Amino acid sequence: MPEDLWMTFVKRRGEKTSLQLTRPPVLQRTTRFQQLEIIDTVLYGRCLFLDGKIQSALADEFIYHEALVHPAMIAHPAPRRVFIAGGGEGATLREVLRHGTVEQVVMVDIDAEAVAICRDHLSEFHQGAFADPRLELIHADARAELAGRTDTFDVIIVDVTDPLAGGPSYRLFTREFYTIVQQHLNPGGIVAVQAESGDCEVLEGHLAIVRTLAAVFQRAEGYRAHVPSFGESWGFAVASNASLPSDRSPDEVDRILSVRGCTGLRFYDGLTHRALFSPDRYYREAGQRVTTIIDDAHPLVIE
Repeated sequence: MPEDLWMTFVKRRGEKTSLQLTRPPVLQRTTRFQQLEIIDTVLYGRCLFLDGKIQSALADEFIYHEALVHPAMIAHPAPRRVFIAGGGEGATLREVLRHGTVEQVVMVDIDAEAVAICRDHLSEFHQGAFADPRLELIHADARAELAGRTDTFDVIIVDVTDPLAGGPSYRLFTREFYTIVQQHLNPGGIVAVQAESGDCEVLEGHLAIVRTLAAVFQRAEGYRAHVPSFGESWGFAVASNASLPSDRSPDEVDRILSVRGCTGLRFYDGLTHRALFSPDRYYREAGQRVTTIIDDAHPLVIE
């Protein structure tokens, strides 16, 4: 193992992180939409980087993907049709398909080349989910695709890259997009969003996403899970005009997971659910201060 083979990347403004590699990068490719790298690391195994920022690591991707998917899925009484925006590794899809109620998943990722690379090189992430007959995979702009559809969904999950102004995904974090989402949810439907860092010094972006969802839906809430390979607690958000995950008790969560046949989970269960929706005092107080609403004219810029 080369002792001096390291990858250093900017975590956020004022902070860098370094990971030791077991060998030179497995793949480096610039697609039409982004720079993609697959690297094998000493600590976290195989990792996916997009535009120089870590997206998933084999050792702990289950934390991120289970935290993103399952709270929203258990909040809905019987999710049958699910729309995924992004999710190129296939791990979000993998978690959705664990629920026995699911009859169809429409997954829309703009970058066909990136998805093909993930299918070839990240099989331990998607675990064959792309071959499930319930999947309809579309390569298009997820916002335009959803806006142009006439059908509706029970759960919509937004698993796209950070909302950098001018990048391919920032228009999926705005009030206008969340209005489109609301129009394509069935009664009782719910949306789940990856919602930026949840660390105490950089909460503004996360809480602005939660506040923007609350400007469109009757109810919205944020939550966090620590992802070691990210080096921080990651934020998520859910919104609905009906039930939210926090309405469910730990016992209800465990019962629903069991009834739906959601086996093989490594992070999420009833006790974890209670922890996710029991936020720290500083988080609650910060949420009262942030009033930012993100819209198409004023996108959120994450440094």
